[in-house]
This record gives sequence, C-alpha cells and structure tokens, in this order.
Amino acid sequence: MPDRGGGPTGPRIRVGRPSRRSRTLLMTLGVLAVLAMLFVMFAGFWTDWLWYKAVDYSSVFTTTLWTKIGLFFVFGLLMALAVGVNIWLAHRLRPPLSAMSLEQQSLDRYRMSIAPYKKWMLIGVTAVIGLISGASAAGQWRTWLLWINGVSFGEKDPQFGKDVAFYAFDLPWYRFLLGFGFAAAVLSLIAAALVHYLYGGLRVTSPGARATGAATGHLSVLLGLFVALKAVAYWLDRYGLAVKSSDFKAAGNWTGLRFVDANAYLPAKTILFCIAVICALLFFATLWRRTWQLPVIGFGLMVLSAILIGGLYPAIVQKFQVDPNEQAKEAPYVAQNLKATKKAYGIDDAQVTEYSGKAQTEDRTQLRGEVAKAASIRLLDPNIVSPTFQQLQQMKGYYAFPQNLDVDRYKDADGNSRDTVIGLRELNLNGIPKNNWINDHFRYTHGFGVVAAEGTTADSEGRPVFTESDLPSKGDLVKGKYEQRIYYGERTEQYSIVGGPQKEIDYSDDDGEKTTSFSGKGGVDLSNPVNRAAYAVAFGEPQILYSGAIGEGSQVLYNRTPKDRVEAVAPWLTIDGDAYPAVVDGKIQWIVDAYTTSNGYPYSSRTTLGDTTADSLTAENQQRAVVAQENQVNYIRNSVKATVDAYDGTVKLYEWDTKDPVLKTWMKSFPGTVEPRGEISDELMDHLRYPQDLFKVQRELLTRYHVDNANTFLSGSQVWQVPDDPTNKSGESVPAYYLSMRMPDQEQQAFSLTTTFTPNNRDNLSAFMAVNAEADADDYGKIRVLKLPASTTVSGPKQVQSQFNSEQDIAESIRLLRGGDSEVEYGNLLTVPLDGGLLYVEPVYVRGGGLKYPLLRKVLVTYGGATAFEDTLGEALDKIFGAEGAEQPPGEQPEEPTDPPTGGNAVEDALKDAQKAYDEGQTALKEGDWEAYGKAQAELEKALEAMEKAAAEAGSGKNADKDPAESAGSEDARKEEQDGSGDKEDGKKPAEQAADRS
Repeated sequence: MPDRGGGPTGPRIRVGRPSRRSRTLLMTLGVLAVLAMLFVMFAGFWTDWLWYKAVDYSSVFTTTLWTKIGLFFVFGLLMALAVGVNIWLAHRLRPPLSAMSLEQQSLDRYRMSIAPYKKWMLIGVTAVIGLISGASAAGQWRTWLLWINGVSFGEKDPQFGKDVAFYAFDLPWYRFLLGFGFAAAVLSLIAAALVHYLYGGLRVTSPGARATGAATGHLSVLLGLFVALKAVAYWLDRYGLAVKSSDFKAAGNWTGLRFVDANAYLPAKTILFCIAVICALLFFATLWRRTWQLPVIGFGLMVLSAILIGGLYPAIVQKFQVDPNEQAKEAPYVAQNLKATKKAYGIDDAQVTEYSGKAQTEDRTQLRGEVAKAASIRLLDPNIVSPTFQQLQQMKGYYAFPQNLDVDRYKDADGNSRDTVIGLRELNLNGIPKNNWINDHFRYTHGFGVVAAEGTTADSEGRPVFTESDLPSKGDLVKGKYEQRIYYGERTEQYSIVGGPQKEIDYSDDDGEKTTSFSGKGGVDLSNPVNRAAYAVAFGEPQILYSGAIGEGSQVLYNRTPKDRVEAVAPWLTIDGDAYPAVVDGKIQWIVDAYTTSNGYPYSSRTTLGDTTADSLTAENQQRAVVAQENQVNYIRNSVKATVDAYDGTVKLYEWDTKDPVLKTWMKSFPGTVEPRGEISDELMDHLRYPQDLFKVQRELLTRYHVDNANTFLSGSQVWQVPDDPTNKSGESVPAYYLSMRMPDQEQQAFSLTTTFTPNNRDNLSAFMAVNAEADADDYGKIRVLKLPASTTVSGPKQVQSQFNSEQDIAESIRLLRGGDSEVEYGNLLTVPLDGGLLYVEPVYVRGGGLKYPLLRKVLVTYGGATAFEDTLGEALDKIFGAEGAEQPPGEQPEEPTDPPTGGNAVEDALKDAQKAYDEGQTALKEGDWEAYGKAQAELEKALEAMEKAAAEAGSGKNADKDPAESAGSEDARKEEQDGSGDKEDGKKPAEQAADRS
C-alpha cells in the first residue's frame, strides 16, 4: 500500500545482512581455519619427510609418495573422464523435444532448475568420483611396484605352465585393473541412465517408445563393455583356480586346483568366457540394429550358463565322480599341493628320520657322561627370570627390563660358546621420581647398560650367575668398551628431545648425578622454527614451539622401538615379533628378522600368520607381539636381517636370502635400501640366528606336511599337533626354545630352535623337531625331525608334567616349596634326544614369601620313565642314571662331597644344626626378612634329613623290631614345621620334637 502520511516512518532496518566489519571478521576466520587445516596436513607430510631424511631412507619416502601420487592422478583422472564423458555424451544425445506427459512435465522443473549450473555440476560430480577412485588406487602402490618390477621365480605351475611370478606379481595387478574397469563401467552406466531419463531419452510412464535410439545405442555400448569385462574376469578366473582357497574336508585349508576344478570349473570358465564375448558383441551390435532383443537374449543365456555350467555341473561332478572315490581322484592334485606348500614355506628339505624313543644302552650309568655332549641344558628360563634381573640389576627405578629376556650365545674366557640370557636396562618412565614434561622428555631419555647371565647354571641361592652386571655394566661378556646408552628399545615408545641446552640423566652414584648430551644423528633437528611448529602440531604439544629447553643442537627422537623403525623404512617387509639385543663392534645393536611374503604361490596352502605364531608367551605378554595378525600368506622367506643401533637408531637392512625373487623385486623397487649379504660383519654374524616366528609357521605346516604320500595326507592318520604349554594355564601352544644341542646325526652341539609334536588329540609324543639356528653354520636352517614309532608310547610334554606332579615324593616337595606365601613357577620344559630316548629337563623356581622375584630351587628330570627332583641338575642326572660323582653338565660345578654324620654324635650335630636353622628362621620371620627366612627353612630341611639318616644308620642293628611308623618321625616334623603346628606339641620346638621321635 502507498504511504498516506501520518508522521515519520522511522529508520529502515536491514534484516539478516551483516556489517562490513563482521563480514571481514568472518572471512578472516574462514581463511585462518583453512590455513590451519592446510598446516595440519603439511605438518604430517613435513615431519614424515624430516624423519626419513634423518634416518637416511628418504628414497623410501619419495618412491612411495610419487607412486601414490601417480596412481592417484592417473586412475582418478581416468575415472573422472570415463564418468564425465558419458554424462556429457548422454546430455548431447538428448531428444530435441520432450513427450507431452505428466512424467516429462514434472522433469521439466528439474531440468530448468539445474540448467544454469550444468557445467559446475558436471565438474563437481566427476571431481568427487575422481578423488574417491584416485585415493583407492593410491592404496595399491605395493601391487603396482610388484607388477612393474617383478622378477621371475624360475618355477612354473603344473596346470598352466606359467611362472610363479605371474600369480605373485601380475595377477593381483590385473585383478585391480579389472575391478577398476567394472567400477568405471557401472558408474558410467548409472550416470548416463540418469541423464538420459532426466532429458527424456528414457521414459518410464510416457507414451511411445521407452528409449530413444541414441539412448539405446549409448547404454548398450556401456552394457557391452561391462559384459566384455566379465569375459575377461572369466578368463582370469581360470588362472585364479591355482591360487584359490577352499575348505577341503579331507585336507583342511586348501589352495590350488582339485579334481572338480580341473575337470569342471576350468572348462566351465572357458565356456562362459566364450559366451560372454558373444553376448558383448550382441550389445555392441545395437549401434546398428537399435533393438534390445538379441542382447537381452544373450545376457539371459550367459546368466543361465553361469548357473548351470558354473554351478550345477561342478556340483554333479563332485557328487557322482569325486565323492565315491575321493582319494584316487584327488591324489594327483594333493601331490602337487604337497610339493608346492613345502617349497613355498621352505620345508621341502626337512629331514624326517625314524627315532626309537627308547634308550639303546642297557647300562644307564654309561649315559651320564653323554648328557654334557648331547646338550648345554639351559636352566635359566628367559621368560621367567626378568623379575630377578629387575630386582637384582635394575639399580634405579627409572630403569626396567623387558618382560621376556632373550637367549644368545657369547664366548667365555676359554673361547667356548655359551648360551646366555641377556636383557637391556631400558628407560622406565613410570619409575621417574617426578613426572613432568621436562623430566619425561628432556631429562630421562635413555636406558643404560647390558645385563647378562649364564644360561646353564645358577648360584647356590638360585640366582643368576651374571656375566655382565652393575651400573655402568661390566663383566666378561664383552671384551673392551662399548656404548652403553640405550635411546632405542622395546619399551621406549615416547618421544624425547635431546642434544640441546638441557642435560640428560645417565645415572647417579656415590659421587652424584651423571649427565650426558646425545651426540648421535638419529633425530630430527628442532632448531628450525618451522620444524618446531610442525612437531608441535604433529605431537599435539604446543610447548615444543616456545620451550626454552629447546635450542641449538636439539633433536627429537621418535619411532624408537626396533620393530617400528624397520617397519617404517621397509614397509614392504613383515617384521618378526621378537627383536633381540647383541653387543656388536662396540655398540648395542637390536637384531630384527624380517620376512618377504606372498599369498599368490600356486597350489601352496595359506596360513594366517597371527594365529600360527601365537603361543603361551604371546598370550601372556603384549610386548612379545605376533607378526601381521590378519595376514594370510602362502609363501614366506626370512629374506632380510636388520639391525637398529640402540644409541642413535641407525637402521641397516642386509640381504639374507639371496635367491628370494620377492626380495629381488622389492630391491628393484627401492634400490639402495638393502645392503649386500657380504656387508655383514663377522661379529654380527656370530649373533644372527634362525627366527622364532618363521620356525613356528614351519612347525605348524609340518604337523600335516611332514608326509610325502598323497593318500597318507588325505587319510589324516599321521596328523600331528603342537602341544599346549603344560607349564602354565594359558591354553596356548608350547613356545619354541633356543638350546645348544646335538641331534643324532650331528657331530657336535649347535645353537638350535626346538619343539615337540604330539598326535592329533592325544598327549604322547609323536616327533621332535630342531633347526640349526647358527647363522654361520654350513647347515644353517636345516630342519631335522625325529619321528617316533606309532606303535610305541613315549610321554609327551603334558604327560611328563603330569608325571612330575603325580609322584608322591615330588608332589610333597612341591607342597613344601609352596608353604606360606611362596609360589612355584615351572620353567621351560626342555627336550633333548639322548641314545635313542628323550631326556626332559625342567627348572623349578620359587617366588617365596616377600620376595618379588623367582629363584631357581629345584630341577626336574625324567628319562625312560625314571624321574628325579633335586636341588641341582647334576644331582638329578646322577639319580636318573645311577652315576654318583659323574661328569657335571657345562656351567654347573659339582658340590663338594660331604660324609654324612653317623651314630649318636651325628644325631646330636644334626640336632644342633636344626635348632640353629630354626632360631635363625624365627628371627628372620620377626624382622620380615623373607629371603633369610627361605634360606633358614632350606637349612632346617637339610639338617632334619641328615638327622633322620644318621638315626636310621645308628639304629639299623638295634631297632629292627620297632614300629616302622616311627621312622617317619623326621618327615612328620618337617611337615609340622611347614604348616606351623610343630610348636603346639608339648610346647616343644620342631627340632626338639624331631629329636624325641628319633
């Protein structure tokens, strides 16, 4: 309405339009937000580049980066062009006039609304599709590098005669291309159909033809391309049968062709390929015929053929030809699977020999001296004694040892190789006196020193005999000085900033605090403000940007575990779960075993590495990780030995398997990253060993693949299993143990990895397996399997452990050891072949009272049904073989023989010793000194045993008619003292009561 007067109308208010100042502020905030996002992205990229440059593996970063960028742009652009061209073509082929119908009238509104934005919509849709496709393609950088650099295996598959490289390197890339083609065809078809419908080329409810001739031709070509790709898929599926996994009830997890594959699926795929080609041609023919009739008929024929020929026919062959005579039909294909699987896992040269399982020498006393030659029996269990190392050698609260220590071999003063348990004193942030940012990342930055102990012995108190100890570490393990600071380790996961104005703590002693400043090159320089800003963003720690503790020379250390560093510089390797330290050439080096793997080896059965490498140790210890938990492979080689310097983090990769085609392919892809095998120094070679995880994969395969006969394999009558660990309740497999031992065909001991097998669902022993683990040995990696006769019963680990626990004397001794607050821990149950039989040895540890660490107290030994439970290995072996005073095993010194006291004086002397031990025990109990109390109890037990023996000898001619029950008096006294009830009888002390009974 017009204004009719009546006074002022007031100011005009503009609603919803911000002021110029507000718009400027919003624009500024928007720009800042975009810049912040870009800097966050830049920080991730820049810090990665700086890290790879610092460790001298920048070529890995650039090769990987440019490969991803290339794949992203090539395949992203191809997908965008494919979809964009078809959208443009569908728009151009639109009919000039739309049919007058309600359907077209409603579509007119959409056509008019998008008309001004058609170009931008086309660009936006194709850009989004291109970005998604490019990102997906970038993830295939490994597949591309393997295909473009692949080398020949020199082996051909038995069905098609193609080199294994075709299946390992070529076929995965062809399948990716095929998948990309299918995606492009489907997306183009959908996009074109939508545009044709929007502009009237396709009609659903409009009168007349449902599609224009142009739309029919366009969509038919796209459908023809899709069917042509399906034909290619059928052709590749023929080769895919050689690496196809299936559930074969007679053989479990199966890879490769079976009878039905070779005689039904293979011809079916060929027929379907031909039908698909014909069907694709019919679709292309619509460009001239402008009718859907023949293509639809052809497509229906293809679908029907896929059901009948590709599904029903193979089922009929399986039902009526294979099932009635399965072994005869499948035997040739099983033979090929046996050969390929053994080859792919490196077990084709495994030496399987018959072993009686029973001693051949009738006089067992002759075998006592043979034990030392058969094995250097390791009594120190590296998986149990870490708390002992921690208690005795931690020195400072901010140091700690790994939960599982490692076994290596070092030469003693005489030049003889000895099994050694070794661990590093690593940084423990939880033990820092005061946690704050400076202490956590600047002051406490590293561990210090090696601690090692003889593997074959313990001292009189059951503690390790250290060959390298104290702080700084010193001893006989290492000749000469070595760098003891440990900046990189299995427990070191946080970042540290070192080398700047802030001094770092080494350790403290009576002279005060010792400090140092990192002088290595393994970190990234932080003196540059851009670098500091990037790491402040990457680590989410703004103090890095402005802290005064960072200055000239400051470096940031991260990716500090050996596994993380090797994985980062060689992302194409699969890393073993257990890195181990060694002192090499004046430095502490972490040695890391790495594998090349493939899942494309024809006929070789697949295995899941995470499941296969799990055992009772990985179940209880998260640090002892399994390899590549979900990775399924059917080819594996320990092709690379890597080292990580514990001081400056330097990573070196050494070519180990010089014949591995997978490694050769990766070396072509990343030239210069792997050093030749000849660069391995002699000192480093002395510490290289056969890796545990590869051994566990191989032993799992050998439970089924130790046979050569296809019919035996199919029958399953000789299937073995890896027994569960009887020493704990995890329910997982027994670990593989390192042990210096001699197999029957070896002339001398060799550092070996060992394991046992039991029959499927049974507990008796079926085989013993060992591999020479000495890297410099001529037969390094040779697998030897001792197969026991199926007709005899030899006790397996679980039965041996049960035998230990069920013998009355041993059970009573175990009960006494568990008295009070003590806990009994069983060590590794070692198995040693000896004179046709098997010797089992198990150390027994006691964590007594207030003690926080286990001590070796007893040794369990069994051989040929005889069992001993003694204080030392020598005593146990003497009892087993009836050879008192025989040669002691290496590392264990014989105890000085003492003549037992006799007669009344002997009883009195023993009584005095018992009373003394009792008094000392009571004093220790009052003072809360549980270690002294444990010693006193041991002395009391010895004194009572001596008193009982002396009393029996003194009264053997006088008291023959006495009640035999009285002879158990001293044993009763021991029991009463153990449960605390001895002092309740007539107010006397246990020692006095025992004397009365005697």
